[in-house]
Amino acid sequence: MAHAKPVTTTRPWRFRPAERRTLLLLGDLLVGAIALGISIYFWAIGDQWLGVSVDFIRERIPFWFFFLPLIWVLLLLELYDVQRAGNWRATIQGVGTAVIMGIVLYLALFFYFTDPPRSLLPRRGVAAYVLIAPLLTLGWRWLYIRLFTTPQFMRRMLLVGAGETGHAILQVFKQLWPPPFYIVGLIDDDPQKIDQEIAGYPVLGTSVDLPVIIQTQNISDILVAISGEMEGQMFQSLLDAQEMGVEITRMPVMYEELLDRVPIEHLDANWILRSFVDDARVSAFYTLGKRLLDLLGGLAGTLILLVVFPFVSLAILLDTGWPIFYSQARLGRGGRLYNIIKFRTMIQNAEADGQARWAKEDDERATRVGKFLRKTHIDEIPQFLNVLSGEMSLVGPRSERPELVEHFQQHVPFYRARLLVKPGITGWAQVNFGYASTIEETKTKLEYDLYYIKHRNMLMDLIILLRTPWTMLGFRGR
Repeated sequence: MAHAKPVTTTRPWRFRPAERRTLLLLGDLLVGAIALGISIYFWAIGDQWLGVSVDFIRERIPFWFFFLPLIWVLLLLELYDVQRAGNWRATIQGVGTAVIMGIVLYLALFFYFTDPPRSLLPRRGVAAYVLIAPLLTLGWRWLYIRLFTTPQFMRRMLLVGAGETGHAILQVFKQLWPPPFYIVGLIDDDPQKIDQEIAGYPVLGTSVDLPVIIQTQNISDILVAISGEMEGQMFQSLLDAQEMGVEITRMPVMYEELLDRVPIEHLDANWILRSFVDDARVSAFYTLGKRLLDLLGGLAGTLILLVVFPFVSLAILLDTGWPIFYSQARLGRGGRLYNIIKFRTMIQNAEADGQARWAKEDDERATRVGKFLRKTHIDEIPQFLNVLSGEMSLVGPRSERPELVEHFQQHVPFYRARLLVKPGITGWAQVNFGYASTIEETKTKLEYDLYYIKHRNMLMDLIILLRTPWTMLGFRGR
């Protein structure tokens, strides 16, 4: 008669990173709704005719006002990064930036419209919400940090594999704050590693010891970081662990979940084929929707270009003279050449020797006006013409010069895979990382690009577009 395996239980308040994002979203929506109710109350008590009544809600409050909690959540998009959400200083900065962006958006609409549309933008109600929602959000986020960044609220993880891959993921964990898991230790079937420490964590035993370790350490998660062949005993122990209720995750999957990028240094060609041939196919509806979005965005961007062109042109002419625009060969989807269009931000003959160079922080080749245009990304507005022509998309990996692509292919694994999609004005790498000026930074940026290519969909494109103003407001350009 077979003996039943012991069952381990996971406490329901121990959330995975993705579940914490959901918790943050629900909490923000709840406090946003509470702020809405309080704002309406204070708005109503100042109304001498209707006061706090159903008639006030019916006659005074425009329909869009009830969507303020959703608008507030959209303004907080940058704070759904779990690491940023666990940092109190970053939380204060994020909420403050959201308030500024909300006020700027409201004032732009208020002064653009005349009555009657302006009457649908109630000053008293919006002012009350702008005061109350940030305070309640900061209170909720402070409670979240106090509760969910402590060890007792973290899932307890055991790492399987004390080799190079295991060491790499442990280094990733050590760079994250708050830590996404409480790491108990490692197991490995190499007897020489038993009782050793890997990146500061103990090797507790082998696969034979796994059931006992799960029970005694109350393990909720196992992370498998074995890059080579897995022995039969280890495979069976992992199956037993799964039957005990432990959640098992492979290292590349966890890397993506934690960092929103893929671990290119720990992947093989089969992963690329599986991810970009089998898993990353997109539907015809997405392709059509993306092109329609590009056309709408391209038209809107062209209108913006017509508005800013006289001012930017005059500034460039007064600073360094002609030309106003510059065109440069870039590689598009499938490695096809096209010419990108930008406002000129560098001195004439910036590469007189013909050698392609990275843009870097405080680039000495940039003009005075050019530095401002690059910091604010205004120099990229003419690229909307490339979007309209179909050479680029609103969202995608940053376009690169053929010379640099050839150079990166020799030093960065899978670099050419980023040419599977059209380059974009903005993208997942741009809003999460920005510019790269070294090979190591290029590797990190490629990890973001490949994550986007693998997971791209219309919702992700919209999120990237909504996060892009944060990049511009933060003056992250070079």
